[in-house]
Amino acid sequence: MRRRMGALLWRAVPAALLVCGIGLLPWLSHTDPALTVLKARSADRDATPQVLADIRAQLGLVDGPLRLLGQWLAGLPRGDAGRSWISGADVMPGVLDALGASLLLMVVALAVALATAAGVCARTLYLGARRRLEGRPAGGSGSAVLAALPEFLTASVLATVVGVQGGWLPALGWYGPQWTVLPALALGLPAGAVLGRLLDDQLPAAFAEPWALAAAARGLPGRSIVRKALRRCVPGLLPNLGLFVVGLTGGSVAVEQIFDIPGLGRTTLQAAIAQDLPVLQAGTLVLVALAAVTTVGARLAARLLIGPALRDGALHTLHRPSPPVRRTLPLAYGLPLSVVIALGLPRDPLALDTAARLRPPSVAHPFGTDALGRDVLARVAHGALDTLLLALAVSFIALTAGVLFGLLPRLSEPLVDTVNAVPPVLAALLVTAVWGGGAATPVLAVAVVAWAPLAAHTSALLRQERATLHLTATRALGAGPGHLLRSELLPAVLPPVVRHALLRLPGVALALASLGFLGLGAQPPSPEWGLLLAENQPYAERAPWAVLAPAVVLALLGALAVTAAGGLRRPRPRRTRTADPAADEQPSAHPELVGAA
Repeated sequence: MRRRMGALLWRAVPAALLVCGIGLLPWLSHTDPALTVLKARSADRDATPQVLADIRAQLGLVDGPLRLLGQWLAGLPRGDAGRSWISGADVMPGVLDALGASLLLMVVALAVALATAAGVCARTLYLGARRRLEGRPAGGSGSAVLAALPEFLTASVLATVVGVQGGWLPALGWYGPQWTVLPALALGLPAGAVLGRLLDDQLPAAFAEPWALAAAARGLPGRSIVRKALRRCVPGLLPNLGLFVVGLTGGSVAVEQIFDIPGLGRTTLQAAIAQDLPVLQAGTLVLVALAAVTTVGARLAARLLIGPALRDGALHTLHRPSPPVRRTLPLAYGLPLSVVIALGLPRDPLALDTAARLRPPSVAHPFGTDALGRDVLARVAHGALDTLLLALAVSFIALTAGVLFGLLPRLSEPLVDTVNAVPPVLAALLVTAVWGGGAATPVLAVAVVAWAPLAAHTSALLRQERATLHLTATRALGAGPGHLLRSELLPAVLPPVVRHALLRLPGVALALASLGFLGLGAQPPSPEWGLLLAENQPYAERAPWAVLAPAVVLALLGALAVTAAGGLRRPRPRRTRTADPAADEQPSAHPELVGAA
């Protein structure tokens, strides 16, 4: 009982620190909240000392931040989150309405993501059901391209082509289920591609387990083997699925902005910009609560799917032997990327030529020109250096932190829940408030949240690997914790987590680009890719090349990252067979799957 109370207390501490830190945001950033509130209420009104003094008295700012925070916390047990500093309306009804819109969008986007993930894994499931996976080379470049599509760019294209030009679906507003289709596609396609790649990475090992061989030998239908293989692999991905649920709810700020959706992410962002602290605190608290509920649900679902095999240490490892790798694929994607950078670097990305505005691709300008007559090839190439270097640095930091925290699940799980509840946009605003603006702001903001999915993946794989038969046997032979970690656990966990980190490399670049798209990252005239997309989006119909060029390069980056990651598979050493030879010939050590077979 004491242990559970300690765990609950530790889970509440990071969330409380986050909410309290948001309550101190204006004072941490050394800004005058009265001035910010005045500008949000009436931008034309003069900020005279008397007007600012009246606003401070009205909001209670003269009492100091701690008293304000205490009053806000005291009202929460009664369901009172205070009144908005901007509109004066009760905060909780507005936040709950925004949450309802975001949850509806999340459900539809999650359905799109699951359908996309099923499409990514379809070939592996088909071959696995027919025992034809042996020697299949690692692929997935198509899903990597899909995962690298910028959400805000996909949303803009769908809104323009499908909504405005075609008129097939509504493009703006939020008035019913049909308004969810386009934004759900923009959110669900990249998320589903990532989930599908993670699942497809584990399926071949599941189909190679003894229970699958025994089931096939006994003539069990292929669809039944597929269901059990999915049941074997899904528990390791449920923590990341829970993170996607929270991310789709609160992190879809750019998509909500484009489609004019009154969701929680957009509401929280607007409150953060206006320093409407009651709304910002309530929105963050709701996201943290959603993250906690989702995490608990994912953990219970994983236990139900695995069954007593997790408790009894009766699992087989899902560490996959080294498959053949198509070494030509990384070259096929890396070579065009290198050529684009090499051809564009000698050009001047800042040279203006107003007489050559929005020119189509030509010999002089292979990627055309933008609205100011600047060479798009030069801007893409120079922006690639900054974007790629920053994305690699953030990915390395996220991988290191994710593995270290994932090895300590009791310490990291509450932190993962809290960190995942903070969208990168809100993290950028918080970092800007505390750290100040500058080129390092988007890097710090993305690094703060990018490690959470890798930590969740590490802890989920570690939990299953610790319950494997070979680890139980090795421990029984006298191996200590250090030897088990070096020789058994890390070799099994690191390869899939590193592949996961490389799969998220385009996502990190997209997060940096999203901040630039929303005006929180690089500033003009920087050629950073997010800023390029933001600058050229208004001219997408007249000059699509200016938007397609950075988008295609991002897709190449995603395909290169995934195909290169396919070779990161370390063959495991041969293990000594158990003392009982018959035990090695058992068709399965998974109790529930044995019964099913």
